[in-house]
Amino acid sequence: MPSMTLFYSPTSPFVRKVMVLLHETEQLAKVALQEVQLSPISPNPAVNAANPAGKIPALRLADGSLLFDSRVILEYLDQQHDGQPLLATSGSARWNGLTLCALADALLDAAVLIRYESFLRPADKRWDSWLAGQQDKIERALAYFEQVASASLSEHFDLAAISLACALGYVDLRQPELAWRQRYPQLAAWYAAVSQRPSLLATAPPQ
Repeated sequence: MPSMTLFYSPTSPFVRKVMVLLHETEQLAKVALQEVQLSPISPNPAVNAANPAGKIPALRLADGSLLFDSRVILEYLDQQHDGQPLLATSGSARWNGLTLCALADALLDAAVLIRYESFLRPADKRWDSWLAGQQDKIERALAYFEQVASASLSEHFDLAAISLACALGYVDLRQPELAWRQRYPQLAAWYAAVSQRPSLLATAPPQ
């Protein structure tokens, strides 16, 4: 029987990170899924009760306590399995891993904000300069991963790799015209390889 409940949506890239970790660490049976639909202009009462920020994922533990956001949930679940940790527990490897996770999340945040601005906001209220600033953030993050982080990401499929793979999957879904692979071939090769992992295939968002 599941001992935890995850508030989730199959289209959320932040939820996808958690689902990938559950697959990778064989913890799916521990978690019941409660599907919710929400957006910044259409909040969900159940989510608001589980997370005052009104965002998913949120994880209800067996004792009724709640964890949010995805970074906190990932670290918690990484301590609930018997395999090798997906984030180093100490030293420079931990700080490097956390930094890469943060950059992958910044890339994803920018892509989500672009989606909200271009899809939810009325056309006459959209701010082109603000959109360009978010797009520049994506490009800087991609360039960093291409130049600095490709080697460390290839060592093992850890929390940073999960975060980046889910961010790239979201960019492909929402901005297929970006054609980032042409500019970042090492990152493209890495993503092509990890995309075949069963955890990523099983959690691919609906088109």
